[in-house]
Amino acid sequence: MFRLPYEPALALRYLRPKRTFVSMITLISIIGVTLGVAVLIIVISVMSGFDRELRDKIMGFNAHLKVTRYNEPMRNWMGPMERIATNSDVRGVAPFVMGQVLVETQPEVGNPLVSAPWVKGIVPDMEGRVTVLPDSIVEGEYDVSGYGLLVGRQFADSMGLNVGDVLAIYSPRNLQKMKEVGDDGEREVVLPDDYVVKGIFDVGYFEYNSSVIITSLMNAQDLYDLDDAVHGLMIMINNPFKANTVRSELLEGLDGQFRLVTWMEENSGILNALAVEKNVMFYILFFIMIVAAFGITSALITFVVQKTKEIGMLKALGATRFQITFIFLSQSMIVGIIGVLVGFGLGMLALSYRNEFLGFMNRLTGFELFPAAIYHFSELPALIVPGDIAVICGASLFICILAGLFPAWNAGRLEPVEALRHE
Repeated sequence: MFRLPYEPALALRYLRPKRTFVSMITLISIIGVTLGVAVLIIVISVMSGFDRELRDKIMGFNAHLKVTRYNEPMRNWMGPMERIATNSDVRGVAPFVMGQVLVETQPEVGNPLVSAPWVKGIVPDMEGRVTVLPDSIVEGEYDVSGYGLLVGRQFADSMGLNVGDVLAIYSPRNLQKMKEVGDDGEREVVLPDDYVVKGIFDVGYFEYNSSVIITSLMNAQDLYDLDDAVHGLMIMINNPFKANTVRSELLEGLDGQFRLVTWMEENSGILNALAVEKNVMFYILFFIMIVAAFGITSALITFVVQKTKEIGMLKALGATRFQITFIFLSQSMIVGIIGVLVGFGLGMLALSYRNEFLGFMNRLTGFELFPAAIYHFSELPALIVPGDIAVICGASLFICILAGLFPAWNAGRLEPVEALRHE
């Protein structure tokens, strides 16, 4: 039968629950480690879930790569598009025109509303290759034929638009004509183009839903006086995290006038902010472990004082300094292992039932703790990353062992004569 070495066996005996003040400190230390590990696992997993969901939303409406020309529209774009499509890593490619316009509602009653969204011109049959827009229509239909227009859910709500409403669009061309007429002193009215809202989309990302409107490529080219030119090409690849590698491959087949931007570069601000927030949360919450470590240290110091006589007797019987040190270090190790294991189980349990708990708290408090209108997630996201869990559990256990190092080392330094004399 397997028998423990006497050092950890004696440490377990010392940790046996007793109705003493030291036992209470030990129990509090275990609870502190448990809560620290559990909270860290929950928060870091939720932050990872936010990061994954945000990336999915961004890549659902935004291409993995965008090809543009430096300081000019892209003419004769069919040739580059065909060359790009031959790359084995490319899943789809489509042209686009995108720029800011001035829009005005045309209500039957009341005052019109004015906004300045971004208009995006697309080829309807090609758009499904590069975005989720065709599958994101929540009202109306996916139709940009004629003067058809698709608007985001938040944009429609803020402007009071419904399917079938008319939206006047002042393009840069219209604004330029107004300026020229004003400079010449002539009185001529420059009318905007009237578009009909044929569909409302929701791609799951507030920024796109509130600030982008969609029309056909030909309409967008007309708004920007581009003739047959486009602003660029949108590329979807099989593995979005290979965007930099694919960009290098595509640049070799294009001349030096083209510029390729990855989705990571285009959205670096919000992605970096989320990564920094996750790291800051990790460091702040890790102080819970440091507090728990002080509890372990204080418990072991008290143990050493209480067991001074036993230490002297063990030393007199031939126990080495290392063996005495290992007895008390084993105590901090056992506390750490128990706390980490229970904390890991508690964290996994909380993540499994996070949305049920959130619903319970919403009903209990009477207000929404995780408002979907702000975060635009129907459920609290979470992603369990094994590497993060390993770092949390490993670092927590190391902190617990480190907390017991000083009192254990101090116990090992005690001389038998001095230890027995004080008793």
